Amino acid sequence: MKKLKLQCDVVVVGCGIAGLYAALKLPRTCKVILIAKGDIETCDSMLAQGGIAVMRNEDDYESYFEDTMRAGHYENRKESVDIMVRDSRYCINDLISYGARFDRDPLGNLLYTREGAHSRARILYHEDITGREITETLLLQVRAAQNMYIYENTEMVDLLDEVGTDQKRVCTGVACRQKDGT
Repeated sequence: MKKLKLQCDVVVVGCGIAGLYAALKLPRTCKVILIAKGDIETCDSMLAQGGIAVMRNEDDYESYFEDTMRAGHYENRKESVDIMVRDSRYCINDLISYGARFDRDPLGNLLYTREGAHSRARILYHEDITGREITETLLLQVRAAQNMYIYENTEMVDLLDEVGTDQKRVCTGVACRQKDGT
């Protein structure tokens, strides 16, 4: 088996929406490697049909927060739900700035629908392929970045660590295996 050692500043494990978006938020001065255990075309994010929830305005905060807590059987970490709800509009605007399309009315206003545990229409969508739309949009941005490298069909098998200067273990890398055996 041939071993290959790559150097980078950040490894992102997963090339779905979360991984791609996280990589795009890193400084362009970082060398970033993204790994996907399969090919990106078949990742779960590509298959997501529904939409993405967003706080429509400040008056929607309490309802969105409560809907999210209720959907999580009140086991959610309140601080995390607060951040998710408050940052949702920023994230949507960010996705739109990257080129993600969401359905709009004839005047160009975003269309919202109601799904799942949401008590109000606050779900943005693109046809019935929202996940594919967002993933493909982010993937175009990542592929255009000069500091990012994608390795498909590459599975992370272990975290590499060592004892740091403060005597605590720190992650220094990842061990991966490609489907071709390298």
